[in-house]
Amino acid sequence: MANGLKKILVVDDELKIVEVIKSYLEHGGYEVYAAFDGKHALELFERLELSLVVLDLMLPDITGEEVCRMIRKKSRVPIIMLTAKVEEESVLRGLDIGADDYVTKPFSPKQLVARAAAIMRRSAEDPVPLSNTISFNNDDLIIDSLKHEVIKNGSSANLTPNEFRILMTLIKYPRKTFTRSELVDMALGDDFEGFERTVDTHVKNLRQKLEDDSKSPVYLLTVHGVGYRFGGEKTK
Repeated sequence: MANGLKKILVVDDELKIVEVIKSYLEHGGYEVYAAFDGKHALELFERLELSLVVLDLMLPDITGEEVCRMIRKKSRVPIIMLTAKVEEESVLRGLDIGADDYVTKPFSPKQLVARAAAIMRRSAEDPVPLSNTISFNNDDLIIDSLKHEVIKNGSSANLTPNEFRILMTLIKYPRKTFTRSELVDMALGDDFEGFERTVDTHVKNLRQKLEDDSKSPVYLLTVHGVGYRFGGEKTK
């Protein structure tokens, strides 16, 4: 980034909301771009080196969910959903397609800026001090901690930042069973304000990406009545 500022894309079809978010983020030291529909948002995504996308789910052309899916096919850039839907199932559905966090309308602009800063900070940090490369089950699963890249059976798993952090937390303590609350605290941070059930959604997504059979997992194991633990055998 030539000017050193992190670039954030704000996508919402309500001009006043975009103006408020843009003003607060720029005051926080970010370079902000705006899109009022999904088509323009995807054009800017392709052109810019983004650090964050703030995405409304209700857009006039392409839905926010579809924009999120299309971004996730190509990038792990953090995505914060903006939604007027406060129902838990709606939020979990958004997280299920690859969003990292959500903010419900009406919201505090200061809170949104704080959440944006926190999620960008988490996505840039290594969650655990690993060697550069670690592999499991005879190289079936390979993790490059410097590149934040996870390779499953020779192909990139394309994990979101939160999925990567949850996986790394489980790997750091492979014999420990984590409760949902512990995974929220250790992997997602004290400023995470979502439902504990979002951990289940992230684990489900990880299983779809990392397991040969998500119904019979070997890496992300459920300990019934407690939580989750990592089950892979280290190759080296």
